[in-house]
Amino acid sequence: MASARQVLCLCALLCVPRVRCEPIRYSVAEEGESGSVVANVAEDAGLTPAQLSARRARIASADGRQHFRLERATGRLVLAERLDREEMCGRSLTCTLAFELLLENPLQFFRVEVAVEDVNDHSPVFPEERVTFQIPETSDPGSHFPVEAARDLDVGSNSIQAYTIAPGNDYFSVSPRIKGSSDIYVELVLEKPLDREEQPEVLFSLIATDGGSPPRSGTTQIHIIVLDANDNAPIFTQEVYVVQVLENAPAGFVVLRVVATDPDVGLNGDISYGFSQAINASHLPFTIGAISGEIRVTKPLDFESKEKHELRVRATDGGGLSALCKVLVEVVDVNDNAPEVVISSFSSPLPENTEPGTVVAVFAVRDRDSGVNGEISCALEDQLSFSLRPAYKNYYELVTVTTLDREETAQYLVVITAEDAGSPPLTTTQTLTVDISDVNDNAPVFNQTSYTMYVRENNIPGVLVGAVSAADSDAGLNAKVTYSLRPVYPTERDPCSCISVNSENGHVFVLRPLDYEQVRQLEVLVSATDAGSPPLSTNVTVRLHVVDENDNAPLVLHPAQDSSPPSSELVPASAEVGDLVTKVVAVDEDSGQNSWLSFHLLRATDPGLFAVGSQNGEVRLRRPVTERDAVKQKLEVLVRDNGRPPLSATAALNVLLLNGLSQEHLPQQELAVQDEDSSLTIYLIVSLVFVSLLFLTSVAAFVACKVCKRKELKGGHMLYGTGNLQSSLAAGAAAGTLPHAYCYEINLTTGSGNSEFKFLKPILPSVPPQHSGTGRGVADTEDFPPIPNSMGDAALDISGTPSVGHFNGLPFN
Repeated sequence: MASARQVLCLCALLCVPRVRCEPIRYSVAEEGESGSVVANVAEDAGLTPAQLSARRARIASADGRQHFRLERATGRLVLAERLDREEMCGRSLTCTLAFELLLENPLQFFRVEVAVEDVNDHSPVFPEERVTFQIPETSDPGSHFPVEAARDLDVGSNSIQAYTIAPGNDYFSVSPRIKGSSDIYVELVLEKPLDREEQPEVLFSLIATDGGSPPRSGTTQIHIIVLDANDNAPIFTQEVYVVQVLENAPAGFVVLRVVATDPDVGLNGDISYGFSQAINASHLPFTIGAISGEIRVTKPLDFESKEKHELRVRATDGGGLSALCKVLVEVVDVNDNAPEVVISSFSSPLPENTEPGTVVAVFAVRDRDSGVNGEISCALEDQLSFSLRPAYKNYYELVTVTTLDREETAQYLVVITAEDAGSPPLTTTQTLTVDISDVNDNAPVFNQTSYTMYVRENNIPGVLVGAVSAADSDAGLNAKVTYSLRPVYPTERDPCSCISVNSENGHVFVLRPLDYEQVRQLEVLVSATDAGSPPLSTNVTVRLHVVDENDNAPLVLHPAQDSSPPSSELVPASAEVGDLVTKVVAVDEDSGQNSWLSFHLLRATDPGLFAVGSQNGEVRLRRPVTERDAVKQKLEVLVRDNGRPPLSATAALNVLLLNGLSQEHLPQQELAVQDEDSSLTIYLIVSLVFVSLLFLTSVAAFVACKVCKRKELKGGHMLYGTGNLQSSLAAGAAAGTLPHAYCYEINLTTGSGNSEFKFLKPILPSVPPQHSGTGRGVADTEDFPPIPNSMGDAALDISGTPSVGHFNGLPFN
């Protein structure tokens, strides 16, 4: 649409009378860069740059293309794009671009013509990069061969000015010709006769050069192929050919290849071969290839019937010219008969216990040739178990040299090679397959040196716990394995009756339930026996480990639960928070986590007064004793293991709170206690008697401990009842759960309203623990914490001797 408006505008302007008649002419070289200055059109039009801007000067062309651009500020005419003269004007000698310079107020325009001048920016180009001519070698000198001329888009002096040949040669020259008024073509002129046999091809370059500065050129390759003429006859490389051929040459064997050459080419140089017509070719044991010239064997040759064959061969080219040669074929005698191997006897299979030196086969060898070609030697290929032994004349024996083992090699391929002494020697091979039969010489072998199996206690009768497996390298019945149980020790008559093994597959079963606490491991011998004669067997040890299950509840050792009446623990009113009252000792016959015990206070007369250690079973005071607390406290401790599901047991404890003891109220308090538990008075009386007897011993031990400055032992404020304390401690020590013995001092103060029991630190060193059995499942035991040494008048000995307490130097019950 923009170009249409410009055309309409130009037509309207042409109708305006204010037009300059003479155009403004300029010239510019092609290929100028965009923005290059052509001329100052404002100055040539008699205008100033200010007028160009005021009157809105612009450029308009008839075709609408803007090759130029007007700079209003300077009045210069510059290139709007790169100009290509050949694209715009082709090969025209002149190339002019016309346009109008338009101005407004008043309306005025100037015609401007710009001549685009040619520059040498194109090289000559030939239509083809390579031109081929086929010229007979009989062509006469002076012959002309036209070549398409090169084209150059430039004009004038920049167009093609000359043609040359490079490199120069003696056969051709170049001559440009003008056809008509403008068509130019080039001719190649033959200067001397061609000889194809001397030079079959001529190669050179044809160069076209223009007149530019600097000049440009274009090149095409000229390929001259000289065509042959039949002016040469074939020639054999030899006049007489002599060749030797073996009499056993097969049909098709190439005896000789005759060669004839012809310097001509094409049909004139094509040579065909054939036997001369003077020879009857049908009786000859040879044939000749018409193209290749190869003489081949067609029939068997026999040196004994004919030693030499004389042949005549003719070579003919395509032009009819020919040549003859003679071929002498000498037949050579060869060793054409191979030895023969004839088997007389052969034994197979052989037992694997065959003795070395046993004869396996007898055979004879023979060769139809004579002389050295008939001399035969025999050997075995890669064989260490057999050897050949000459027997008589041409007979040989095949014998064993080593002990045979079927498990190592079940079959032998014995290759017998017979070779004559001919040149080259001929050989014959005979393969004998020797099978080895089995003998029961291998006992079964277990796949493990021993077996370890596991079964949970209380198992189901007949449960499968594993399998044994043995293999026998023998074959057949000798490799059939059966399994059975054998006594572990020779003194045993029968194997373990609780284990069974399947005789066919070796599966091991446990026939009755097992108890881990009674039997933790069983060991049996399993025998694998083959079916050979005599049978061979092998034994292997099978260890069966019984895996523990939680099937035993904890057993309370202390306090004893079967005593009647139950013992009571004494707690003085002065006992402090955290003091040890007693310790529940329990064991579990199970193992592992099934024997891990935990202790819990199940119920108590006053649950807030006592606390039970969950790991060690120690019963300690949780708060101080008050007068409001019941004198007799009953506790029930739950002992639970860590099995799945857990099992538990309970321990019942009686604790007496010794609150408000004094000289005045002691009888009344003793009567009250006697009413609650009549046995308590008896236990106290017995304890006071023993304390009296051991008083001196206690004093001596106390002094000795002070002198030695022994370390304070851990312990707690603990008061034991006088019931079956000795039996309980003995039972705990036997079970390995009470590792220490303690001796505590009890002092009753005077002058106070109430008498008190005060716990002192131990006055005897700890006794090392005496472990019994494995000790597995016993509750954790620790040294009691040290007890303050506040009083030292009386002592309560719990190291295995009943203790007696003293109240102001008087025994009490």
